[in-house]
Amino acid sequence: MKPARLAALAGAVLVAWVVVFAGEYSTFDWLTMRRQLAEEHAAVQELRVVLDSLNRLAHDLETNPAAQERAARERFGVIRNGEILYRLVPRSEATRSSRP
Repeated sequence: MKPARLAALAGAVLVAWVVVFAGEYSTFDWLTMRRQLAEEHAAVQELRVVLDSLNRLAHDLETNPAAQERAARERFGVIRNGEILYRLVPRSEATRSSRP
């Protein structure tokens, strides 16, 4: 092989190595950034779904009396006249260990 061809081949190999491995914007860095971008897009989409459901819940709590009653019952234990409220409280570890 002639020296000029050998030098050209070595130069081509060097350029290919630099493109794939070296530098701040190598092919591996580019692939990593594409993967991270796809993950971030998925995370943003999940957050949009959560935000949408929270907005619907907030709207229901502001405008729907049935939703307001359900929230008051679940969160604060509100009951109607004539109803009896039963609360099941799990035993704590201290109470369990003190009993035989």
